[in-house]
Amino acid sequence: MSQKNWFITGASSGFGESLSTLLLAKGDKVAATFRQQKQADEFTRQNSPNGVGILLDVSDVTRVPGAVQEAIVALGHLDVVVNNAGYGSLGPIEEVEEEEVQRQFDVNVFGPLRVLRAVLPHLRGRKSGHILNITSIGGLRAFPGVGIYNASKFALEGIGESLALQLAPLGIKVTNIEPSGFRTKWAGESATYTKPKIADYEATAGQNLASIQGYSGQQPGDPDRAAQAMYDVVQLENPPVHLPLGKAAVKGAREKFEGLLKELAQYAEVGDSADFPE
Repeated sequence: MSQKNWFITGASSGFGESLSTLLLAKGDKVAATFRQQKQADEFTRQNSPNGVGILLDVSDVTRVPGAVQEAIVALGHLDVVVNNAGYGSLGPIEEVEEEEVQRQFDVNVFGPLRVLRAVLPHLRGRKSGHILNITSIGGLRAFPGVGIYNASKFALEGIGESLALQLAPLGIKVTNIEPSGFRTKWAGESATYTKPKIADYEATAGQNLASIQGYSGQQPGDPDRAAQAMYDVVQLENPPVHLPLGKAAVKGAREKFEGLLKELAQYAEVGDSADFPE
């Protein structure tokens, strides 16, 4: 397998940290981003010359282009771009504050979009590359109490699917990585929780949020195995556009689309009736 140069956002913990560690052990080169300068400096100190830490908060619109260019200069070129930075804003749709909704989309949607816009000229110029968008099984199907997070990941899914079609003729691949529950900080310290105050939502959103908090640190997903799966998919000549990670994600994706096909079969006549008569 040929050595590759990776650009990974959000490498301080979780998937970003596991993936960076795996890649460096395999001899690949990594430009990893961190929101604190001391973390970036420490990553460089420990891993130079194959690893370079870069200061970046993907919500900082002015910083993203410079961070991408810094990675290109440090590594010479980029082969794989991993949009990993993100977090979960959890709570009933009706109760999550407007400011928090905007922050969720700024980090989970506009952040990856800024990275893509900054890096695509480089990848197009090389007529090669692979983009991994870390979305979620929550980007394919919704759950009570995580609607705002669902919406942000559904949006990133759509960006990835459209981009895959646009970039295929240029030799650039796109894969949406869709994890289920993994032992990262997603359900713990990195998440924000809006506790339901409306009693009507306690049996739906409230119970699901309690379940999410209760299994934090006990999820079946192994971040190191997820990193290996991401590495493996990048080695494929024809990688998938969608890659659910974890048994729950595979099961959830299957249930979502089987349910959708059932609905289509049941209501196709209603949908077809909206066109002009042939």
